[in-house]
Amino acid sequence: MKIWNTTSDFILLGLFNHTEAHLFLFVMVLTIAFTSLVGNALMIFLIHQDARLHMPMYFLLSHLSLMDMMLVSTVVPKMAADYLTGQKSISPAGCGLQIFFFITLEGGECFLLASMSYDRYVAICHPLRYPVLMSWQLCLRMTVGSWFLGAADGLMQAAATLSFPFCDAHEINHFFCEAPTLVRLACADTSVFENVMYICCVLMLLVPFSLILVSYSLIFAAVLEMHSREARKKAFATCSSHLSVVGLFYGAAIFIYMRPKSYRSANHDKIVSVFYTIFTPLLNPIIYSLRNSDVKGALRKCMGQGAALSHE
Repeated sequence: MKIWNTTSDFILLGLFNHTEAHLFLFVMVLTIAFTSLVGNALMIFLIHQDARLHMPMYFLLSHLSLMDMMLVSTVVPKMAADYLTGQKSISPAGCGLQIFFFITLEGGECFLLASMSYDRYVAICHPLRYPVLMSWQLCLRMTVGSWFLGAADGLMQAAATLSFPFCDAHEINHFFCEAPTLVRLACADTSVFENVMYICCVLMLLVPFSLILVSYSLIFAAVLEMHSREARKKAFATCSSHLSVVGLFYGAAIFIYMRPKSYRSANHDKIVSVFYTIFTPLLNPIIYSLRNSDVKGALRKCMGQGAALSHE
């Protein structure tokens, strides 16, 4: 097979074709993406504006919202432009940037979710020691560490993926550049890279996921010992909704990055990728934040101030 010129563009085959059913799905995905951007931007604004939300938990939530906004912005605009214009090409540099930002944000979110589970563990199991066990200094270290580890993995995967020579068939059967999909086009032995990528996935996915499971197991054990039935019900409702988002995010990511090569399917990968690039960023502000009484209070206060200004 011919070696393809690496200065030429890749072709993204996309997620939708131009049938009526796919047009409806395309509009639905755009609506979800736009709602996600608005919801996460609103969360960041409320946390910044309301002094009652200037706490480690909400600081972590604001960075989760920022990561989700950037994730949607990395994937959806290019996908939408390709579908509307029919111009599906992407340069190697553009592809590398998509891989870098995507892995940075996904990896960073893995560690940020683990940090948030630790915050909830301390708040529920050790409420009196919360200012010590979850200090601002530790919170900042967790946040910076999440961004740094994600960026380091993103830089490594983007550089390594684009270092391979690519074959004559340069069509990417996906709606954005993702390392596992791009590696399939390489005209070289990629086994060493795939093994290293697998190890990175264990560190970036399974280690934080294990920490989350341990944290919530300890939380559930503490909740069962609560005497108040109402307190138990509230804690279970909160934890179960958090775990549902965590399960969706990690389940989809593990499915994409840790599945054996023989079980991979491009169509399955595209569908699963939609969940953690578009749907999960919409669920995060709803489940983690907008169901929170403090956040809803801040929203009512902001709306009240806006109404007062409009009547002046």
